[in-house]
Amino acid sequence: MVTLNKIYTRTGDKGTTALGNGNRVAKHDARVNAYGTSDELNSFVGVARLAAKDEMDQRLSLIQNDLFDLGADLCRPEMAKDAEAEYPPLRMVESQVKRLEAEIDEMNSALAPLRSFILPGGSALSAHLHVCRTVARRAERLATELADHEDVNQHVVTYLNRLSDWFFVAARIANDDGKSDVLWVPGANR
Repeated sequence: MVTLNKIYTRTGDKGTTALGNGNRVAKHDARVNAYGTSDELNSFVGVARLAAKDEMDQRLSLIQNDLFDLGADLCRPEMAKDAEAEYPPLRMVESQVKRLEAEIDEMNSALAPLRSFILPGGSALSAHLHVCRTVARRAERLATELADHEDVNQHVVTYLNRLSDWFFVAARIANDDGKSDVLWVPGANR
């Protein structure tokens, strides 16, 4: 377990931060951007939970925990050295992706097929979940950009891809199972 006795350390005052393996990098490093955006997403999920109830809140709680796992995975490069590590790093696993897929399938079964694109909105929870969806897409873009140059656990990328889909379907559920979705009307304001 992590113990934080002192919140500020002054070690980042010159624009660097430590990765999970102890290496220092610029705070604008691609890896820091990737896990920083997953942290930002986690904060938006926390805001969405303010409007969520019961099962949706429980599922969002699991996602928040997964996002901390994902950030821990991203902040620890050099996957090839995992077996040699004194303390094996936390890595995302396939079962986390499979859980999202099962939840997507279950939620989607209650929804009528879409006949138009959806505008973010409807209920407060749906609007918050659409923000989460777009931030998840940005986190995915940053993770795939990082993967072009460095080792990234494929389960991280897959999880983020499924997560944005999860948020989309959950946003429809939050809009009275899609009945209150705000549909795009192409060219309506011409």
